[in-house]
Amino acid sequence: MNQLASAKRLIIKIGSSLLVDDSTGQVKRAWLETLAADIAACKARGQEVIVVSSGAVAVGRRKLGLVPPLKLEEKQAAAATGQIRLAHAWQEALAHHHITVAQVLLTLDDSENRRRYLNARTTLETLLKLGAVPVINENDTVATAEIRVGDNDRLAARVAQMVSADALVLFSDIDGLYTADPRKDASATFIPEVHELTPEIEAMAGDPGSAYGSGGMVTKLVAARICLSAGCRMAITRGEPMHPLKAIENGGRCTWFLPNSEPRTARKQWIFGSMKPAGAVVLDAGAARALAQGRSLLPAGVTAVDGEFERGDCVLVRDSSAKVLGRGLVAYSSADARAVMGRKSGEIEAILGFKGRDELIHRDDLVMEG
Repeated sequence: MNQLASAKRLIIKIGSSLLVDDSTGQVKRAWLETLAADIAACKARGQEVIVVSSGAVAVGRRKLGLVPPLKLEEKQAAAATGQIRLAHAWQEALAHHHITVAQVLLTLDDSENRRRYLNARTTLETLLKLGAVPVINENDTVATAEIRVGDNDRLAARVAQMVSADALVLFSDIDGLYTADPRKDASATFIPEVHELTPEIEAMAGDPGSAYGSGGMVTKLVAARICLSAGCRMAITRGEPMHPLKAIENGGRCTWFLPNSEPRTARKQWIFGSMKPAGAVVLDAGAARALAQGRSLLPAGVTAVDGEFERGDCVLVRDSSAKVLGRGLVAYSSADARAVMGRKSGEIEAILGFKGRDELIHRDDLVMEG
């Protein structure tokens, strides 16, 4: 199986050194145009693509005349200046292929706070549905922690987890995982596939204080752990070649981290095993049958709402005899759920004053017992 071509939803992460010429602070347009052509080819065969792009600080600091090492506030100022130029470069490169670009600024907190996570996921899902390519960068201008090399590896993995991606490609200055740093150890052996992050594999990342470890392989293995737990396969490969995605498809060297479960299965395991229910909804017999057939839960089938919860919380799903049928992430707060229960989805906007989701719990966010 071609791990890249078979992915329905693909995340690509590009490091700053690949995208920005360090000597001039300019975006490497020729390289970017070949990557844009690769992305267009992926979309032409029906794949959805999200890009996680570094480079804002590198571009912006030149425009502001800042010389490293930069203070945190100088990095944030550089990011604010560089971000608009970076977005424009992506917009121009993909416009040649009639592809709409959407800029999305996220922080790691957005992926770890449930409310913001849910909002970000819905936005990304909508953009993909509309055929756009979201280009994501960490929102460095409002970051409160130090902006560290390698954070975008972890951010890319969080995005892959957030949208249930099938594959994440981390473009790097190294073509994969080795038993040791190949730039220092001539006996280092390349590892083409990893199925489990054992202590032995983690030890191969080297000393976190080394060039291979800090912002290098250590952060990439952190990203791999996130991806594997989410059922998303991940590749580490060299990004410098022109047409870097095509290079992977043509057999270019890379290390694939391969999970044991599919994205949706892993996501549902997370809902089932990791979240404490905040309340419950009670269903009529018709809704219980619909859920057993794999459908979403609509407000019309709900007869009672127990407890107090917010949008995005995990709730139990019960039948009229109080038997637990499953659990899921609810799309409305308890107050709003009580207002719309028993009503048709088409009435939601008139009742609540805003148009939310048609489903109280979407089937993708629902795990049935047994």
